[in-house]
Amino acid sequence: MSFILEELVKLYQSTGFAVITWQQTVMLVVSCILLYLALKKGFEPLLLIPIAFGMLLANLPAAGLMNGPTYEVVDGISKMKDPGGLLHWLYQGVKLGIYPPLIFFGVGAMTDFGPLIANPKSILLGAAAQLGIFTTFIGALLLDKLPGISFTLQEAGSIGIIGGADGPTAIFLTTKLAPHLIGPIAVAAYSYMALVPLIQPPIMKALTTKKEREVVMEQLRHVSKTEKIIFPILVTLVVSLVLPSAAILVGMLMFGNLIREAVDLQSVMNRLSKTAQNELTNIVVIFLGTAVGATANGELFLQVKTLAIICLGLIAFSMGTAGGVIFGKIMYKLSGGKVNPLIGSAGVSAVPMAARVSQKVGQEANPSNYLLMHAMGPNVAGVIGSAVAAGVLLSMLG
Repeated sequence: MSFILEELVKLYQSTGFAVITWQQTVMLVVSCILLYLALKKGFEPLLLIPIAFGMLLANLPAAGLMNGPTYEVVDGISKMKDPGGLLHWLYQGVKLGIYPPLIFFGVGAMTDFGPLIANPKSILLGAAAQLGIFTTFIGALLLDKLPGISFTLQEAGSIGIIGGADGPTAIFLTTKLAPHLIGPIAVAAYSYMALVPLIQPPIMKALTTKKEREVVMEQLRHVSKTEKIIFPILVTLVVSLVLPSAAILVGMLMFGNLIREAVDLQSVMNRLSKTAQNELTNIVVIFLGTAVGATANGELFLQVKTLAIICLGLIAFSMGTAGGVIFGKIMYKLSGGKVNPLIGSAGVSAVPMAARVSQKVGQEANPSNYLLMHAMGPNVAGVIGSAVAAGVLLSMLG
């Protein structure tokens, strides 16, 4: 009988139940909640499902999926004893800054820059939405008076960039300025991107009147193919010459867009365009999302400093949304009521999620309203703006 009990005890000790911690339990619950929001509520499942499942995998006790390789010395030669977990190797694409430029390449290939070219003034809305980045940067520095919370200039810059609602940019900047904070910053940036439909509408409605939300904007002018070809080349040259540190992100974004627009001129480019928009982007999103979620290890994640980053990230994102809407209200006044301020919320660079939210909130106020294309202008400007903001912070703090 004692032998059976001993074997049962050994069996139990070999399971994850014997070593699971309360931190891992909390993170497993959080991952299940995120999966529910993605699968049941439809909150950007393309992003949220890989992140949530990566979080789940990383917090499985004793699974070791994020463990790095181990080595042993044999006859004076170091040899790999264990290659480590799969998630550890997927994470190298985050750590080395490989995934963010590839995501920008795919975003460029999928996005029509026509609305921004047709209405250049919308770039001001994209710039205004970067308010969250710099206000949160200052706010993070002011927290050093609280016990257990103190951020360096580099850490504050990495936290502030969450306000751009651009996961790849947040990861790119953090790998340069504060690589030890990649986990919480990446999770915060991508989680808030995925929760755009939940976070933005209350802010948009609080800052606008029903009359403002009902405004129907005039149809945008037609943009020629020549303009669409020249635009990415010109933006790459100007931004890269003025701010070389932003060249890789802006350059890859514009490269992807150039391939998109070149299809009509050279049919052979259709192969590259389809690959960039579909297979390549989908693969990178899966790898990136899963790797980002895997950084949410319970023992490291549930700390005062990490939770402060999550809260600051929410403030940054909210301030960015508010900044865009407030500037939209200014344009509404200056234009004599021709600009719907809701499109300002799309100035954060969550493409095309933020633009869709502007459309949805606008139609709730006026069912005949169609703001999607108007909101895409600030949305594209926000992508460029967040990359430029990251370049500025990198130049100042790197």
